[in-house]
Amino acid sequence: MKLRLHPIYLLFVLLVWSACQPQPQQTKGFELEEKTVAELQVMMENGTHTAVSICQLYIDRIKAIDQGENGLRAVIELNPDALIIAAALDKERAEGKIRGPLHGIPIMIKDNINTGDKMETTAGSLALVGSEVEKDAFIVSKLRASGAILLGKTNLSEWANFRSERSSSGWSGRGRQTRNPYAMDRSPCGSSSGSGVAVSANLCAITIGTETNGSIVCPSSLNGVVGIKPTVGLWSRSGIIPISKTQDTAGPMGRTLTDATILLGALVGSDSDDEMTNDSAAVTYQDYTQFLNINGLEGKRIGIFRGPMGLHEGVDAIMEQSFAAMEEAGAILVDSVELGEMHYLGNAEYELLLYEFRDGLNAYLAGLREDFPFKTIEDLIAFNNENKESEMPYFQQEIFELAQTKGELTDEAYQEALALCQKISRTDGIDLAIEKHNLDAIVAPTGDPAWVIDQINGDNYRISSSSMPAMAGYPNITVPAGNIQGLPIGISFFSTAYTEAELLSIAYGFEQKTKARIVPKLLPTLELP
Repeated sequence: MKLRLHPIYLLFVLLVWSACQPQPQQTKGFELEEKTVAELQVMMENGTHTAVSICQLYIDRIKAIDQGENGLRAVIELNPDALIIAAALDKERAEGKIRGPLHGIPIMIKDNINTGDKMETTAGSLALVGSEVEKDAFIVSKLRASGAILLGKTNLSEWANFRSERSSSGWSGRGRQTRNPYAMDRSPCGSSSGSGVAVSANLCAITIGTETNGSIVCPSSLNGVVGIKPTVGLWSRSGIIPISKTQDTAGPMGRTLTDATILLGALVGSDSDDEMTNDSAAVTYQDYTQFLNINGLEGKRIGIFRGPMGLHEGVDAIMEQSFAAMEEAGAILVDSVELGEMHYLGNAEYELLLYEFRDGLNAYLAGLREDFPFKTIEDLIAFNNENKESEMPYFQQEIFELAQTKGELTDEAYQEALALCQKISRTDGIDLAIEKHNLDAIVAPTGDPAWVIDQINGDNYRISSSSMPAMAGYPNITVPAGNIQGLPIGISFFSTAYTEAELLSIAYGFEQKTKARIVPKLLPTLELP
């Protein structure tokens, strides 16, 4: 006998199911939507707004669309002192003291960057709640000196996506799952997922992420924003929970390249606690906006790296349109540039990261307050095992366990891995390609369109161009290039060490030529035709 359900009952079931799904949020009418740093400064200068009122508007928006079970979950913690800091900066403005272009601008940072204030620094892990770091990371001290307001911290892939090979980008034990603002059932990518989502969804003006390999450029691409991964050493890494001393760096993420570039120069500086910032070959500036040239593509030789192409026809089509736009703007394209023999790497990069992670994280943990109970990766492994329900409900910690088996950085295995990674990515890779073809930059797709979040099986991506500049420690800039069914696609420009000025000029010329960013609508799911 067939069971027939009353239509009223069916309607009730449908309504209950609908209520349980991530809901689209109202985005129209937000007063600060897509406002740039320059526009916010004008508002404060003419008295339309103060730093306090701007912060309050962002805080209200965060509470409305980010927090709660069905929110974006991009913000892991708000700064309880944000409005007090804003009021002090408003007082300075009233007295005629303006610290610079970031004065009174609300910024959020990734929750693996130390702040010696009332906020936590946890890398998304419940194990580090209460670790109470004593002082700001070097770049945070620079951020405060610039007059920016630290509005809060962003969620991330726990331990910067270096705990499990089957992780879901944007998930952490402390912050749970961050969602993509273009379709909330899709991935924000990681590990700087919260930073990418927060700035894209207009929860603040600019954000800071960190990258070891792809963790700035991928979430920037999937969330439709600009991401700048600087040369390793341009920004200090001291006070940032580490993975790799050879590849780690923080960097700015913004809705426009201009906003990200303002932040880039403000945080440059030599730090005695990070020897990489004292590179005698470094070419650095306090103001990189001087290189933002609307004609920045004209006469530039740009090599096309097609290695990540041929995997998605939609991405390929956007890339071809982008290449055509570059040529129209006067660029000289060199097609099918090769970048080293990646297959010779084997597991060298992974081996290098495991060694450096164990070494760096143990050093970081040892520097926490004396009575803090977790001092080694071994302690963290034990904590995770004891707290499986909250820390490992979906994926495990096999990367932690592998890292724990590694020895010292003097080991021959580590030294060989380091030498091989740098030879393939630098000497036989980017450096060779730039010199051989007399290039100003190399261009490639940044990554896939956002995939559906799958906490059981983990991430599902195929396209990436971040590995070579990441291993080399070289700069990489991604900007929006187009979209597939409303999901953003980014394009990456990279080159050799300390070529940020040249890359910014090229990327800005492309951004202004194409203007490809679209504003997210916070749809519950992708509406396909």
